[in-house]
Amino acid sequence: MAHKPSCAVSIRERAAASGWAVADTVAEIAACCGVSFLRAHRLARGWTLRQAVAELVQLCERLGLPLPGVDEDQLAAWEKGRRPRFGTVDLLCRLYETDAQGLGLVGDYRSEADRPAVGAARPGAGALSVPLQAVPVATPDPFGDLVDSFRRSVEGTLASTTASATQLEVLDEQVMDLRRAYIVSPPTEMLGRLVRLLEEVRLLAADRQPALVQSRLSEMIAVLATLVADALMKLGRLDQSRLWYGTARSAADDSGSGDLRARVRVQAAMLPYYYGPLERAVALTREARLLNRGRATVTGAFAAAAEARARARHGDAEGAREAIVQARELFERCPPSDETDAWAFPRRRLLFYLSGVHTALGELREARRVQQEALSLYTDHSGIDPALLALEEAMCLVQERSVTEACELAAHTFLAVPEAYRTEILGVRAQEVIAILPAQVRSSRAVRDLGELLALPTSRM
Repeated sequence: MAHKPSCAVSIRERAAASGWAVADTVAEIAACCGVSFLRAHRLARGWTLRQAVAELVQLCERLGLPLPGVDEDQLAAWEKGRRPRFGTVDLLCRLYETDAQGLGLVGDYRSEADRPAVGAARPGAGALSVPLQAVPVATPDPFGDLVDSFRRSVEGTLASTTASATQLEVLDEQVMDLRRAYIVSPPTEMLGRLVRLLEEVRLLAADRQPALVQSRLSEMIAVLATLVADALMKLGRLDQSRLWYGTARSAADDSGSGDLRARVRVQAAMLPYYYGPLERAVALTREARLLNRGRATVTGAFAAAAEARARARHGDAEGAREAIVQARELFERCPPSDETDAWAFPRRRLLFYLSGVHTALGELREARRVQQEALSLYTDHSGIDPALLALEEAMCLVQERSVTEACELAAHTFLAVPEAYRTEILGVRAQEVIAILPAQVRSSRAVRDLGELLALPTSRM
């Protein structure tokens, strides 16, 4: 059992009176008070936790080193056995002028005066001192010492973590904040915010963490990387988006979460759905549906709806209708989704996907019904999804041979979207209104006006 601080004070006073070296004082405090060597070093100097942190900061400033993110709680946790990251270990060794043997960590910055001579007894240790000649000397076993040293290193690595429970909770809260902000913020604004938080998570994941902690960090990376990829896709930065979707898939696979693995693949299918090839969109959504294994989850409903939309646009009417049935069935069995969360799949998102299915299959009455219901569920019609729904309505008008009305609706929809949201994905989808028109009507005035509008730089609209 650890002694009261007064015991360390008494030892420190006796050490000062007898002229002990700091290393001897540390050893006496550790042995007598039952504390770790890291704490014994602090107590041997008479520092409080706050003073030790302040001394560490001053040391870094004096040496021109980066300031450590250390507080009193962290230092106390390290003194009780939690292992800090490598860079901080090195700073602690500098602070206490000791080595791996002194702290059980790395580095050796003791002054020559503090290095005890081999075989010398500690002066003034009183009744606790034992004459060296009375202690039997064991035969040196270098190999055994090496093996034990490696074992301690392995155990230290397995027990090490640089992410506290509080840090993980704060990061989870920040990820959720960005998921909510993504619904109401333009892609260009979100990119910077997402990448900044990703870097914080990456720094923690770069250190060795316990499996459960590493899994949580990988989940965060998968979610944030997916949102980055989605924002880049909307901005038309396709190569970067494709690479970020790959990063998200790697992180999801590393997390071990089957639901997350499926979800990231559904999200990644959006890129080939809008920009091609459609075969890739079908393959990704089908893979996600198989990973879900028919479970009544939000991801399962999302995967089935996305597969139905991709198959319908690819010309597989039978496969699309089969997937629609499953999407509706799974969705009805799921608890309601949060409409303010970009990672959720509320009813308006289900209808958004079904609109794409019915429009591609030429089921115009059902497509119109679904589009109107979906739009009624959006409180703000200035975003990208409501605009995409309106463009699908324009495609329905094309199929009804209302060419002028279709082009006017597409142009009005495109111009009505605020400039920050008027991204490449809207331009590509509006161009499809022209692409599906019969060749003989593409020379009409309404079609030419729409084409010229879409060819203009955004700043001139």
